[in-house]
Amino acid sequence: MKMSLIRPLLTRRGFSTSSEKLVASVLFERLPVVIPKIDPIVYAFHEFSFQWRQQYQRRYPDEFLDRSDARGKGDYQIDYVPAPRITEADKNNDLRSLQRALDRRLYLLLFGNAYGAPDGKPVWYFPEKVYESEETMRKKFFFKSQVIAKNKFDIGKCEKFVWVTKDELMEYFPEQAEFFNKMIIS
Repeated sequence: MKMSLIRPLLTRRGFSTSSEKLVASVLFERLPVVIPKIDPIVYAFHEFSFQWRQQYQRRYPDEFLDRSDARGKGDYQIDYVPAPRITEADKNNDLRSLQRALDRRLYLLLFGNAYGAPDGKPVWYFPEKVYESEETMRKKFFFKSQVIAKNKFDIGKCEKFVWVTKDELMEYFPEQAEFFNKMIIS
């Protein structure tokens, strides 16, 4: 088969056959820190299920199940204070803080000169690394990476950056909304 017939097929599918550069973008993700609020319908279902089980469960004597020795002895009290869902970063709309939207996933965006930006103008983009071309590699690909146990994340040379939720991400990239909806699970 002639190379002239193969080349259009390869480039149409996103494969590079020339000396173009390879761009790897990282989707830095901060997982939720607190459990998201339960939907009222789901909460009502759990309440109903619990009450149903309580009403119709079989009761066995303690001697039969030997539960009398398994119960805790003593009087214990645990003081539990849940973490606030709304933080100072939420109140101040501080998009540079990881301490915001604690019940949602956050994604890192940088502002500056990205590879392939139109007219060399600064744009919002995911952190990326440019490599020399490989014959069988795609031109641009994303991979996910999670930020774990950090209050601050060292961005380095970038002066302007934001941590955004999936909904906010769609505001930065409205033309790629369909792609990000498929790629990112919220």
